[in-house]
Amino acid sequence: MPLKIAMAAPLSTPVPPERYGGTERVVSVLTEELVRRGHDVTLFASGDSRTAARLVPVCEKALWKVADEGAERLLRVETLAMLSDIYRRAGDFDVIHAHTEEEFALAFARLTHTPTVLTLHDRLDLKPFLWSCERLQAAALVSVSMAQRLPVRHLDLPWFASVHNGIRVEKYPFFPEPGEYLAFVGRISPDKRPDLAVQVARETGLPLKVGAAVHSVDLEYWRDEINPLFRANDVEFLGEINDEEKAVLFGGALATLFPSDWPEPFGIVMPESMATGTPVIALDRGAAREVVEPGVSGFICQGVEEMIQAVGVVGQLDRALCRKQALRFSAERLADSYENVYHAAVVEARSSAAA
Repeated sequence: MPLKIAMAAPLSTPVPPERYGGTERVVSVLTEELVRRGHDVTLFASGDSRTAARLVPVCEKALWKVADEGAERLLRVETLAMLSDIYRRAGDFDVIHAHTEEEFALAFARLTHTPTVLTLHDRLDLKPFLWSCERLQAAALVSVSMAQRLPVRHLDLPWFASVHNGIRVEKYPFFPEPGEYLAFVGRISPDKRPDLAVQVARETGLPLKVGAAVHSVDLEYWRDEINPLFRANDVEFLGEINDEEKAVLFGGALATLFPSDWPEPFGIVMPESMATGTPVIALDRGAAREVVEPGVSGFICQGVEEMIQAVGVVGQLDRALCRKQALRFSAERLADSYENVYHAAVVEARSSAAA
């Protein structure tokens, strides 16, 4: 049965993002697939977003374009204004799906009988008091991995599902032959550990190509540590790249390095690489084990030495099987999962209202 869905996106980046942006890319993939299936979707996002859904432009441009260093404060104000508008119109929708700051959506969700589905895209260990406040637990919570839930596993939270992020697999061309370089894609930050990617490349004697964004909060790290390291090791730094450039970078590589050294809730770089046929060599952190199947779509490593060893055998993996693994994270599977969540949330909300 078609649903009327309000989709509340983050406002820092357009939907879909022009270059870097994981959450906004997932919101776009889900929104377009839901529209294709006949749902009536209203997307609340920045005005420079592109969608087949009904777009409500919350702000003229994505906020990182307006004020890079001051965007965080502006983001909070605009997000509150957006949620205020959505919940004022709550009766127009069957379900509200929020991808915004958790505390804001949780507070608004208590004000209406229209169910709120809240997808948590970030780590959950940074706001312990939020998750301990039972009065705020009024939304149907969705994690993007089971690993994401570990910091709050001792709490009785209203989990409805764990739904892995999705991509448009067909937008990533398949590269049947392994390349002769290593790839690193994402963001230049201490958590992502680009320095480890350099170490792996140096020890294996392979070139390293990097397509990554440098945000204002990481400029000092880039300037003082990573840029000199890249220069000293002949790393080919491509800067922030678009989807087409990213697919070519992934597909032409022997392997994609994912040395992320924090409890990353998902890591969309991994299925994106797998879709081109290029396996992933990842540190055993966060959701890596839920995304990469060792010996099929890559290797999960305990440290940099194991990553170096994995490079020596990664070329033996079947790249066609690697791409097949990416289908576990398709747009169709993403929409199937959320349709189930929406219908369950609607049924529960109606039962509660009747009671």
